[in-house]
Amino acid sequence: MAAEPTAHALLQKHRPTLDQALEAIRTRAYWSPHPEHPKAYGENGSLDAAAGKAAFDALLGNRLDLADQPGIDDWVGGEVSPYGIELGVTYPHPDIDVLLPAMRAGQRAWRDAGAELRAVVCLEILKRISDRTHQFAHAVMHTSGQAFMMAFQAGGPHAQDRGLEAVAYAYAEQVRTPGQAEWTKPQGKRDPLVLTKRFTAVPRGIGLVIGCNTFPTWNGYPGLFASLATGNAVLVKPHPRAVLPLALTVRIARDVLAEAGFDPNLVALAAERPGEGIAKTLALRPEIRIIDYTGSTAFGDWLETNAHQAQVYTEKAGVNTVIVHSTDDYQGMLSNLAFSLSLYSGQMCTTPQNLLIPRDGIATDQGHKSFDEVTADLARAVDGLLGDDARANALLGAIVNPDVKARLEAAAGLGEVALASREVANPEFPDAVVRTPVIVKLDGAKPDDEAAYMSECFGPVSFAVAVDSAADAVELLRRTVREKGAMTVGAYTTDAATEQAVEEACLEEAAQLSLNLTGGVYVNQTAAFSDFHGSGGNPAANAALTDSAFVANRFRMVEVRREA
Repeated sequence: MAAEPTAHALLQKHRPTLDQALEAIRTRAYWSPHPEHPKAYGENGSLDAAAGKAAFDALLGNRLDLADQPGIDDWVGGEVSPYGIELGVTYPHPDIDVLLPAMRAGQRAWRDAGAELRAVVCLEILKRISDRTHQFAHAVMHTSGQAFMMAFQAGGPHAQDRGLEAVAYAYAEQVRTPGQAEWTKPQGKRDPLVLTKRFTAVPRGIGLVIGCNTFPTWNGYPGLFASLATGNAVLVKPHPRAVLPLALTVRIARDVLAEAGFDPNLVALAAERPGEGIAKTLALRPEIRIIDYTGSTAFGDWLETNAHQAQVYTEKAGVNTVIVHSTDDYQGMLSNLAFSLSLYSGQMCTTPQNLLIPRDGIATDQGHKSFDEVTADLARAVDGLLGDDARANALLGAIVNPDVKARLEAAAGLGEVALASREVANPEFPDAVVRTPVIVKLDGAKPDDEAAYMSECFGPVSFAVAVDSAADAVELLRRTVREKGAMTVGAYTTDAATEQAVEEACLEEAAQLSLNLTGGVYVNQTAAFSDFHGSGGNPAANAALTDSAFVANRFRMVEVRREA
């Protein structure tokens, strides 16, 4: 076939990387093929910092052309950077009745290509995205409000790692069953029964990726590449405030598919008009058989309840908890927590919200510390971390939308403020809304306070909750995860019995746990190929990024058997 030379070249180029990814998910050891440092780019076809910024600037005020995508009936846009810049980029708006049938047309050839070829085509897409990491960094920064270095790393190599991880899991699950088998059943004195059986991984249909505002690539790539690698076409519906990074992704994917001899319409973009709410319409279409969603609990619950024709994977919201019981590195604990609370202004689904601290204080290497001392020292640690405005801007980024700012301002009225939020000026972007975190003291024994700490308050808001004992902290943790869900749990304790109790609670409630982090690893960070992001076992998410369950139900094995 015409694509064979390209297929052979892609296999030669990317099979070693695929093998390394397969080994990484088996061992859970550290590995990444995507450099984290900006200076690592600029050779072998990749854009350096200046070229990446120029490539981003060239997009502003223009159409992002997907002219060969079928069913374009309008051009839409309207993104405004959290840093105050109007992007002015417009995107094709789809006529769904035209686009969806066109997307299905290419699935047969994509299915018949097999798991290995699909995987290396996906890896070529990721490689070309990686080459443009500097451009993507600016696109992520100016749609999510992440500071540049975070946008570069989380929106670039870390997102690409998660996409590659999904491809590796998808490949492993598809080749678990052999493509062909000879089946012979003895019949005693009679001739044996002999059948030849062929097994084919058959895609479910069109996958729909519903993007989020805060991490458009990091949260979007796992579902996109898991569905594509298992033979499905993928329709990408970005968040209306964060279209650009995923639109660039779609454009690259379409180019690679076409060059490899496949239908580019296997990946398409669905940008929407202001207030259109196209996600609900798409989610109920019979052609949509897989949905990947990151965002609010309300819409995630709606998808799970109403999109019956689709396999739905959701990452919603939870109330992340840290138990502070005791520590042998008080300063390390405070520094680690201060960074965790500050990173990206707390606008991460993994940021700690509730800090459960015994009301009679904690044991530390610096002696006993009362509840008030712990909260005051943590406030000083955050102030020290963010006291310099340049460093504060580099860590905080910008507030992503007015709702986060409103929650931050309202939080100060919920209890005694241990740390007040302050405005930070950004000289480069004067219109950016930058705020430091607020920490509010609450009492776990007061019913009036429970309404605050048992609800997610997304953004730079944390509650220091006084509890009676370690046992009470563990019980509140257990109840919080069971009722509200959690993407992450942390605990600080030098007591073996308390550690065991926390661990058992997290195992029973299926919550990912980090113990006694005092160095350069934080509770709100996860590493692809090693850490699971979410568990799929509590209300915060019904899927984990990435495990076998995340990919295995995106295809079915169909057999054809013949008498030999």
